[in-house]
Amino acid sequence: MSDATTQPTAQAAPVGGRVFFSNVRRSLEGEDEIILVSVGVDIGSSTSHLVFSRLVLERLDNRYIVSERTVLHESDVLLTPYAADQSIDAVALGKFIAAQYEAAGVAPDKIDTGALILTGVAVRRSNSRAIADLFAAQAGKFVSVSAGDALETTLAAFGSGAAARSVRETARVMNIDIGGGTTKIAVCENGELVDLTAVDIGARIVALDAEGRLVRLEEAGRRFAAEVGLNLQLGQTVAIADLERMVERMADRIFEVAGTATPDAISQSLLRLEPLRSQKVPDVLTFSGGVSEYVYGREAQAYGDLGPLLAAAVRRKALAWGPRLEVPDQGIRATVIGASQYTVQVSGSTIYVEPSSILPVRNVPVIAPQLDLAADELNPTEIADHIRRALRRLDLHEGHQAVALCYRWQGSATFQRLDAFCRAVADGMSVVIDQGHPLLLVGEADCGGLIGIHCHEEARMRCPVLSIDGITLKELDFIDIGEMLETSGAVPVVIKSLVFPGSAGLGRTALQA
Repeated sequence: MSDATTQPTAQAAPVGGRVFFSNVRRSLEGEDEIILVSVGVDIGSSTSHLVFSRLVLERLDNRYIVSERTVLHESDVLLTPYAADQSIDAVALGKFIAAQYEAAGVAPDKIDTGALILTGVAVRRSNSRAIADLFAAQAGKFVSVSAGDALETTLAAFGSGAAARSVRETARVMNIDIGGGTTKIAVCENGELVDLTAVDIGARIVALDAEGRLVRLEEAGRRFAAEVGLNLQLGQTVAIADLERMVERMADRIFEVAGTATPDAISQSLLRLEPLRSQKVPDVLTFSGGVSEYVYGREAQAYGDLGPLLAAAVRRKALAWGPRLEVPDQGIRATVIGASQYTVQVSGSTIYVEPSSILPVRNVPVIAPQLDLAADELNPTEIADHIRRALRRLDLHEGHQAVALCYRWQGSATFQRLDAFCRAVADGMSVVIDQGHPLLLVGEADCGGLIGIHCHEEARMRCPVLSIDGITLKELDFIDIGEMLETSGAVPVVIKSLVFPGSAGLGRTALQA
């Protein structure tokens, strides 16, 4: 193993169809150890923060695995700055980000990879593009995601460690992530997210100044105030007892949505996603998000919102509910992605690309629905439904961007089975391909070429089709697919895997040479 201090820094710049290290022009597959510096950036409606990390990838036979993840610097937590028109103040945010890079001792051009996540109300603010522009110089290195409610819930489930805990303890784990504008509820079993929802309840739907005067009032805040007989107006002073009545009702609504009974009409009107499907009580309950810092007593200072009061009400109800209350791996930083690691695999040579001009593709999100592809007769309706649900889970259901569908083919590749699968794919992915995006299929088994040909020639799909195999992917990956290698007819695939602290993702297979 090479000395870690002498390792070159990886750049995701393809040269001649391969990924090379920037300082010595050696190919990725020639190294025993790879060290990457990464940054995760979470800009939310209430708070913004960064985490700088170092990832060590080691060669294991012909694969690389993540062997070590070290946090280099955790930034201060900034109350997201707003301008007078209630848009996010990109200038103030830029100064904060620059100061955190300086505090970490890392120059922006030394970052190898990272993830920029916009969550909560930040996604909907008019200048979210200006926020992304703060990282324009690093655009080729970053995975950038505007996380809607479903994806933010998913990130919190994995980032908090709930998914990993469900494997470690063989338990049904519910994570409730309470932020400034929304509460996200996720249920995990066997390392997988099995159910989720989100509701319009958050700590900053009401905000007050140092004198207790109301300076911010979201629509959800008006609704909860009305429920307890209050008519709030900006500028008025609000008594603590009135706020306590509000948060008590908010906590009731959270547990009504999370519980086993069907939510009433008012709670259902607050839902931002479909209600939880299962009515089974979890074994373990964890909290993440900003409010969790008060739930677990890690924060005492108030920031002019409902955080401390809401946390107290939520904790009381959590302890009375029944599931075992545990501390998550991550609290306020659950949706900060620790790093986005560059990994590379090379596809099999039995692939289908038509037309070839669709290559290369960059920063494509991956869905990996659990498809039953082992049956003698495949069920196209069921397969299509699972694909649509996977798109919805990652907020990709509106078809605004290309999406790579990862599948695991099982059984023989008969005409009938191929036909059922391809027609199901056409149906499930229709929202994406109908908006002009190519159909991108990634499989592990050696049948990518057959499936691609069938999509075009038998299923009569008129969209561009890229079907490759020999690749191992996982949901929450993003991929770049390079141009075809002349010597082999394969394509290089750069995988940007979201690595969550304490999750099963740390140490997963990273490279197939």
